[in-house]
Parts: sequence; C-alpha cells; structure tokens
Amino acid sequence: MRNRARFSKGVCRGICVSVLLALVACRTEAPYVVPEEPMPPNTILLSGMMRELSATPGFTDALLAHLNEGGKKGPAMMTQRLVKRLRELILGNDWRGIDRFPGWTMQEVNPAVGVISKIETKNPGTSPGTPSGTPNEPLPSVANKGEIKEYLDLGSYSLEKAETVNLDEPSKLPSLSNEALVTEMGAGVVRGDVANPTLAPMHPDSQRLADVLNRLSLNGLEGASPFVAKLIETKDGSWERKFIGHESHSPEELIAALQATGQTVVVSDARYFANFGHFHFKGQDVMMPFFVDSQIAIPDTNRSLLVPVSHAEYEWTIRGPKVNADVSWYFGIDGKSEFRTMDTLDQAWVLGRHAHEYRDADAVEVTRLVGAFIVAFVHQHLRRPDLPFGGYYPLGVCQDGVAAIEKKMTGHDTLFPNTADGALFDDPRDAEVNAMMLAIPKDRNGAPPAPERIFGSLPVTDFNLITIPGLPADLNAVHAAWQEGDLGRTRSWMEKMKVRLIAGAVLLVLAGVVIWRRRRAKR
Repeated sequence: MRNRARFSKGVCRGICVSVLLALVACRTEAPYVVPEEPMPPNTILLSGMMRELSATPGFTDALLAHLNEGGKKGPAMMTQRLVKRLRELILGNDWRGIDRFPGWTMQEVNPAVGVISKIETKNPGTSPGTPSGTPNEPLPSVANKGEIKEYLDLGSYSLEKAETVNLDEPSKLPSLSNEALVTEMGAGVVRGDVANPTLAPMHPDSQRLADVLNRLSLNGLEGASPFVAKLIETKDGSWERKFIGHESHSPEELIAALQATGQTVVVSDARYFANFGHFHFKGQDVMMPFFVDSQIAIPDTNRSLLVPVSHAEYEWTIRGPKVNADVSWYFGIDGKSEFRTMDTLDQAWVLGRHAHEYRDADAVEVTRLVGAFIVAFVHQHLRRPDLPFGGYYPLGVCQDGVAAIEKKMTGHDTLFPNTADGALFDDPRDAEVNAMMLAIPKDRNGAPPAPERIFGSLPVTDFNLITIPGLPADLNAVHAAWQEGDLGRTRSWMEKMKVRLIAGAVLLVLAGVVIWRRRRAKR
C-alpha cells in the first residue's frame, strides 16, 4: 500500500510538473523594451508627451475626446473599448504599451469596433446593416431623401437643381486658412495639421474640383437632376482658331475632357502610415501610429511583428493651362466615400509612396470605378442608415475600396486590413462594386494576412527610411525570412487561450485519475 501511495504521489508530482511546464510554454512572451530612439527631427513619441501631461487635471480625457473627430485617420477609430485601453495605459504609466498601441490582432480589434459584435441601433429589434423597408418595396430613391449631404460633400451644388459649371472660369471659393485647420487644446498641445505650402495655394481649384466630381458621380443616382461640367478646347488650325466644347456628365468624362484640353492627369494609388492623432506638442509632431499584430513571427525572438496600420487613397494630380488641382478619394471614418482635398501638411513620419500610377485611359477608368463606389456607398447609407459610424468598418475602411480597384486594375491586392462585410454588398444596382468587394480578402475572422499584403501596405519599400523606433529592424528581419521561405507564424490570442484551456483540462483529468487511484489504494 505504501508503495502504491508513493507511486501515486510520484505520478501526481510528474503530472503537475508536466502541466506546469506546458502552461509556462504557452504563457505571454517576455516583455519587449520598445526603443525610443532614434527619432526624426522635431518629433516626439506619444509616450513622451503623456509623461509630461498625464498628471495635468482633465488632459487625458480631453485628448481621448479629440481622437474621433474627423480627419484622415484610417482605421484608428477610438471606440469605447479602445478608449478604455488607452486610458488604462496612460493612467498606469505604461509608456511601452502606449508606443505600440493597441498591438492587437484583427481578431481582437474587430469586436472592439463593432465588426462582429451587435451594436444598439436606432430601431429596436433590428441589427446594424438591416435594410430599411421590406424586400418587396422598391429600393430607396434619392428623390425623396433630403439627407444626402450627410453622406457626401457637394459644396454649393444641389441634387434638386439642374446646373452647368464652367471650369474655364477661375474658382471663387475661399483660400485655405490655418485657423480653420488646427485647434488649440492648451498645455502646449495643438490638434490638426497646417496647410501644405505647396498644395494650399491651389485649394480653391482643388475644392471646386472635388465638389464637381462628387456631384457628377451623383448623376448616377435615381432622381438626381442633371449636372454638367463644361470645358472649352482651343485648337489653332491653318485658317482659323477652333473652339471645341466638352460637356462632362460623369467623373470619368471630366477627366477625359481635362486631358483633351491640355491638362496632364496622374492618378496615384498612395499609401501612408495612418496618423490617428494629428497632435503637436510644443511645436513638435507627435508620433501616433495604430499598431496591429500581423501574427508573423520575428526571427530569433518570441515576438510577433506589430505593424502600424496604413492609410490608402487614390490621388489625382492635375496640371495645365485651365485647371491646377490635387484631390483624393477614400472611404473615411466620417462615413463618407467621396472626393476630397488633400492640401494639409502630413507629419514627416507618415512617409508616403505611390504603389501604382495611372495615366491616359487608365486614369479615366480608375475615375469611373471611383464614381461607381461613391454611388454604391450612397445606396448603402440610404438603405442602412443605422450602421454605426456611417458604416466605417462594416462597409470597410480606407483600404477596402482602394484594394478592390487595385485588384480590378492590376490583378493583385496588396493592402491590409480589409474589414468590409461582403454580405452587405447585395444591392443589384451596384453589381460591379459588389463583385469587386467580394474579390478581395477580408480580415474579419482572425485569419493571418498574407505577407504580400503586410509589406504592400507600407509607405516605403526601403524599410530603413522608416523613422518609428525599432520598426525597421523588425521589418528587415521578417522580410528576409519571407524571401528565404522561412517565415513563421505566431499564435493568435484565441489560439493561446485554447492551448491554456486544453492544458488546464488535461491537468484536471489527470489529477482526477490520481485521486481516484489513491482512493482505491486506501480501500
């Protein structure tokens, strides 16, 4: 009996040690010391600013309140769960955590922004994304919808009024003012970026062109009054000067007319690091990326590659004798899929590159596709007015539309993350856009993204140009492993939890077996 008892105790100790080792093996990786140097000139980390200001009464809440106010922020939407997380990091003086905020996988980010979880809607008993009306009712028409400007900026133009705009005449819109771009928050903190000295002088023409392109797009909506943009082409013949009028009824017709009247048009697929703060502190830029766990292992470490989310947009650069303007298009956190001006000064650390450039007929085709996206998103807004945040995340983020057009134009998609719910793109009027959105990969279920999409989203191809401390070394190591065919994956949070639960269950079963055997031995 004593031998049996000793044997049972020995088995129990062995089991406990084995399970303990299993639990230790799957515990969270060792803390990583996030580098704080080198930094680009005149730039400070968010942690550096918060070290000085977190003790200032009310400042933390004021900062968090400003994070969700418009701007070109990409997918860094500060919902309650993310705000709570950032507040915890600030109040806990977790500067390392702040500098890699939030550092979650998409599987963790998605519920936090309502991609998967149910969110309260205006109509009790319905879920976000439920179309208004019944399946037998005709699809909503813009003719009886007065709220269209909530979803699209049209300037002074109207859907109800037929109008012709002469682009040979100079724009009468006001110039860009820094006072309207920035907000003083006190304690040396400013929110917003000032005017770009190169692009700002063209703001009146750029704003007019953005408004005109948006309004031309809406010619494709049911019930919209006709809108025309006019340009005159001048040709000198052997006997006389000829004036040829170009009347455009769609965005793509206007781009073709601009080309025909002597303007050069380049449409660029542009990528940047998303700046989710747009803060400045004592005259310095505040570096505020939004990190996502790529689930790619960094070689020779226990860490996963954390990458700053990028912002993607299409940009039109137009130069010529009649029109000089710069406009962009993307679906933003404001819930608007629209042409916009792009004449504020980006902080240096966001960098930027053109993944593709389109000219001539290709520039016209990209513009046509963008116009189709604008109409499709207006249809979505009219059918699903209860989507939270204007549909941002359920209908995608800035990357989705750009990736869909990239796929159409090149056969490849190289952007991450994409969050659109393909089931929402079911309007038969938008069959082309629906098919394009379904053709790109989605990051809704936690599946690890392809490395092509991770590296394709970056605003540089030379990682040593990146000025976010510690990131160039991580990217170089992972990229080298990928090229050598030795890329590893890390477990997601859910997978780690499964391992821990299985290990715990094994411990309970084995402990129960030992207890049962000991009781039998005592009989």
